[in-house]
Amino acid sequence: MKRVTFFRSLATTLIACVFSIPGHAQEATAFFSPPEDTADITLTIRSTTDITTFAQLLDAFVATHPNVELHYEQWGSNNLYVDSLSACDGRRQSADVVISSGVHQMVDLVNRACASTYQSDLTAQLPLHRKWRDELWGITREAAVIVYNKSLVPAADVPRTRFALLDLMRRPSNAYRGRIATYDIERSGLGFLFAFMDSQQATTFGGMLESFSRADAVATCCSAELIASVNDGQYKIAYNVLGSYVDRTSYRNLGVIFPEDYTMYLSRALMIPKDARHKEAAAQFLDFLLSPEGRALLQEANLIQNSDQAENLRSDSNDRYIPIAPTLLVAMDAHRREQFIAKWHDSFKAEDAP
Repeated sequence: MKRVTFFRSLATTLIACVFSIPGHAQEATAFFSPPEDTADITLTIRSTTDITTFAQLLDAFVATHPNVELHYEQWGSNNLYVDSLSACDGRRQSADVVISSGVHQMVDLVNRACASTYQSDLTAQLPLHRKWRDELWGITREAAVIVYNKSLVPAADVPRTRFALLDLMRRPSNAYRGRIATYDIERSGLGFLFAFMDSQQATTFGGMLESFSRADAVATCCSAELIASVNDGQYKIAYNVLGSYVDRTSYRNLGVIFPEDYTMYLSRALMIPKDARHKEAAAQFLDFLLSPEGRALLQEANLIQNSDQAENLRSDSNDRYIPIAPTLLVAMDAHRREQFIAKWHDSFKAEDAP
């Protein structure tokens, strides 16, 4: 079968992210086929992971599973959640594999009986905070980091903790006014999850919201856009950015901080939907991701991260993991979510989409 490349350029994909509204279609799609025309199964994967980030791993899978072709669809987390609910209710054809950084949304899907059960030696080796009910598995280790523009932020101002970031935003000068950004949590499921977990863990959270308002901080979408905007100097600092998207070879002007007070880690969650047509192949894909070869490729793609000791003085004892567990269902409570978003938006001037 012929390999099909992106249907959209990266720039178009980013624009699709900005205008993402639940119910819209995927942002980009691609096929990954074995070297020879031997595939008799097309495995549909719907994922929030950028195609470029996953491409090498997907190529490696089809090379070792010559009977499987992959149809990979890239989605925003909120849209993917809505789509997966529709498939669970029988209103849409199901994917074979769903992968999302909106882990709270994935836990909700499993709680709604939308997933299939699977066990293997590899899934059994996962720590408890990276699996739930043998129906949801964490496949990555990605940090929520602070990024800054090395040309615009003096070394003495680099915020290595949340307390230091608060101090910057509380200064009487206008040096950082309108130049600090983070996710718009209403448009980004990942952004909502990071902010919600901060509210549960950080004693600085209330002060952070007050200081975001004082500094005219900007809430916007998405990981790649935030990173590029800091590198280009539109913003000086971005908070709670998914560190796996920071390619320092492309963005040479970026500094990256794993906060020393604590660094939050996310593990993208994978689910095999209950109505998946190719559950056996889906299970093979999961095991491949968890295998030594798969993990090496995930690490090469920066989806398994460790702090950079050259720039950070923190220790592993400051790591905080977002658990794949029913405790995340609290973040899905509609009333609590509405209250949280309203309080958050009071602190921001949301940036209009370009």
